[in-house]
Amino acid sequence: MLYGAYHYSCLLDDDAILPYYKGSTFRGVFGKALKKVVCALRRQDCSECLLKHKCIYCQVFETPSSPEETRDKRIASPPHPFVIEPPLTTEIHFKKGDPFDFQLLLFGQANEYLPYFIYAFEQMGNIGIGKRINGKRAHFILKDIKANRKKIYSHEDQILRKRSFCQKLSLKHDGNLAKGSFQLRIVIETPLRLKFGNRLMADLPFHVLVRAMLRRVSSLFNYYGDGEPDLDYRGLVRRARHIRVADSNLKWFDWQRYSSRQDQAMLMGGMVGSITYEGAIREYMPLIEFCSKVHLGKQTSFGLGKIKAEIVK
Repeated sequence: MLYGAYHYSCLLDDDAILPYYKGSTFRGVFGKALKKVVCALRRQDCSECLLKHKCIYCQVFETPSSPEETRDKRIASPPHPFVIEPPLTTEIHFKKGDPFDFQLLLFGQANEYLPYFIYAFEQMGNIGIGKRINGKRAHFILKDIKANRKKIYSHEDQILRKRSFCQKLSLKHDGNLAKGSFQLRIVIETPLRLKFGNRLMADLPFHVLVRAMLRRVSSLFNYYGDGEPDLDYRGLVRRARHIRVADSNLKWFDWQRYSSRQDQAMLMGGMVGSITYEGAIREYMPLIEFCSKVHLGKQTSFGLGKIKAEIVK
């Protein structure tokens, strides 16, 4: 699966008040800006638009699927082909001239739309973000964009360097990883929302984590990769039940976002903290390494479900 990670560096042009968790704010304004940039029929509802299967906005935010796709694939609802990783700072008050960075992850063909996304983020700067101060949202300037630590775009020349920005993500074993049992710590950096047994989980047995990783891998490869990966799904889940929790520092974190589509405030919550597993984890490392790059669980496009793995011993 093609994967691009684009680091955006911005400067605030006004004082700003941003929420504690900034992912939904960035995603909401990004959607408005992208639709403004690419929509040919300004006032038409996307679900009824004749262009929805060719429109970049629909492909990215509405992500339509045909009945044939739904029937042929294990995942009924297509995942969004992007993740916005907002700044992880808990600061909410910012001054004019303050820098703030975020990262845009793109999957599959969405990487070809990068010029549109760049222009949309520049439009975001004109629309403004955060709460209104004296009747105005904070504007910002997109300073530059980097991929693989190399500058590919700058505000000064507004030229996108022509080179390959993507890498190919696959499920490969790390041959250097020792066999047998070891301990692995999973750090959940942004709230992780997982459902098991039709309820949101507040703890994380290893088999629940594995089920979520398999769903994420399957959906992304089906829609943006080379199709269903050849994995022993049942066997992986069955063996995952033998991996024990050695230590857990998980806690539940609630935050609120405003949904303009539903015109109401919505309470969101998820697990944060860390959990350490012990056992024969080696065969699960490709899944863990993959999901540490693409996020996991619900509302990943907001930047939720960001995890990282650390081998303890």
